[in-house]
Amino acid sequence: MRALLNKRKKLLAALLLLITAGGLFAYNESDRYFQIAKNLDIFAAFYRELNTYYVDDLPPEKVMHRGIEAILEETDPFTDFVTEENLDDLKFMATGKYGGVGASINKNGEWTAITDVYEGSPMDKAGVKPGDIIVTMDGKSVKDTPQEEISKLLKGAPGTALDILFRNPVSGKETPKKIIREEINVKPVSYSGLVGKDIAYIRMTQFTENSGAMVRSAFQQLKQANPGLKGVILDLRGNPGGLLDEAVVVANIFVDKSKLIVSTKGKVKNWDRNYETSEVPADVHIPLAVLTNHSSASASEIVAGAVQDLDRGLVVGQRSYGKGLVQTTRQLPYNTKLKVTTAKYYTPSGRCIQAIDYSHRNDDGSVDYVPDSLKKTFRTAGGRTVKDGGGIEPDTVVAPTYISQVSATLLRKQFIFDYATSYYYSHSKVAPAASFSLTDEEFSDFERFLDNKDYSYKTRSEDALENFKNTARKEKYYDAVSKELEQLEQKMKHDKKQDLLKNKTEIKRLLEEEITNRYYAQQGRIARSLAWDKEVNTAAAMLRDPVAYKQLLSTGRQ
Repeated sequence: MRALLNKRKKLLAALLLLITAGGLFAYNESDRYFQIAKNLDIFAAFYRELNTYYVDDLPPEKVMHRGIEAILEETDPFTDFVTEENLDDLKFMATGKYGGVGASINKNGEWTAITDVYEGSPMDKAGVKPGDIIVTMDGKSVKDTPQEEISKLLKGAPGTALDILFRNPVSGKETPKKIIREEINVKPVSYSGLVGKDIAYIRMTQFTENSGAMVRSAFQQLKQANPGLKGVILDLRGNPGGLLDEAVVVANIFVDKSKLIVSTKGKVKNWDRNYETSEVPADVHIPLAVLTNHSSASASEIVAGAVQDLDRGLVVGQRSYGKGLVQTTRQLPYNTKLKVTTAKYYTPSGRCIQAIDYSHRNDDGSVDYVPDSLKKTFRTAGGRTVKDGGGIEPDTVVAPTYISQVSATLLRKQFIFDYATSYYYSHSKVAPAASFSLTDEEFSDFERFLDNKDYSYKTRSEDALENFKNTARKEKYYDAVSKELEQLEQKMKHDKKQDLLKNKTEIKRLLEEEITNRYYAQQGRIARSLAWDKEVNTAAAMLRDPVAYKQLLSTGRQ
């Protein structure tokens, strides 16, 4: 009961903010607006009395923010209140730009190390390398400083300086560097190249300003340099989306002019809109595959949904996230903003792919996925069956790849990262990224590198057995089955060395990706990974087979 009262108090405080922000607004005679005005009056009176007579001081900003958070709990997770200090994050989502040094970091023990350096960034110009350890920033030690705090310190207005003392991870030599922050533009096209000799491949990480033009340029360059292309793969895996307009521009690269790509419908009918292609496409005939996974959302799903509904190409991979909601930003007082869901979007066939129904909540406030029984059937331009209510279902499903627990442990404890650092400083150059390969002797060297290092872990079976033993103890059955459990535990014990050999191929691939990243940056990592990427190779095989490609476009998913 007390929790419910506390929530109501927060809601009262939050709605009061509407009064202080814009005053009491006029309302018509409908019951809805009467109820709003009535409760705003109650909220105002409630907070006035509480603030006047409560025994302790109540910080207004803190109380109001808690109230806003309580109101937002009744909406979807994409509706948010953006404070002045978080406006840069909102800008980055739209533009891909921020003020900073152009590097990624990761904390390992007491210190924070550079993990990636963006090409042409201030860190790159200063000669900073992945693996370099940050010792001090502007003369202050950052030992044991949280990673989030260091990340904030690295960001700042373009043109401002930051003095950093770096330690070489191999020699231990410390070198001071003055880093001048710049406007960093994270490229929405992280890689473009060929799969084999005949399939164009473009990986897109976000839908920010001008991202559509960059995808078009990447495709046209590949097409011009390789006139015998048999197809193109647009990789939207892990792409969280972004600007809706840019999704239309990307679709327009492969879809003819004046075609409906997406429509939006919401409470404010004047804002409902159809988005059609407006430019001459780059190529409407080349076979096309769009890669998706569960992290492909929003604008990514608009592109994938349009390609599928218009039968322009095939979607390959796993079901997408299922975000069919459109957000709009509204200006609030004191340089704050409201990012609010104003509409749902619909693919050309008329389906909304929103997977979670936030408008209907359970008694405990939780929300559910749209059940299969409520999903409706739609038809693509060519008559194929597609459904709403659960993301974009691929035409060709490829099971996701999961790495072994030993590999996950080696990554988490940064032993693969540390070995790549050591390898970089002992090898002046390596083969091109796409063909680089570790020898068996070098893998043995990695095994020796791991000697005396703790990369132990528990398998899922061991965790399950431990839980069973704890339950048996609580229920007084343990003594009766202890011998059997001990025997089972001995049989399940795993040998770390054997685990390395058992997963040698997988671990070698992870090492090769990290090492090529040191010599050829992110593009090197991606180029090396394409050789064993299941989704990419499945899509490439389909694009090279015109009969199978056309059959899927006419008959539906496999």
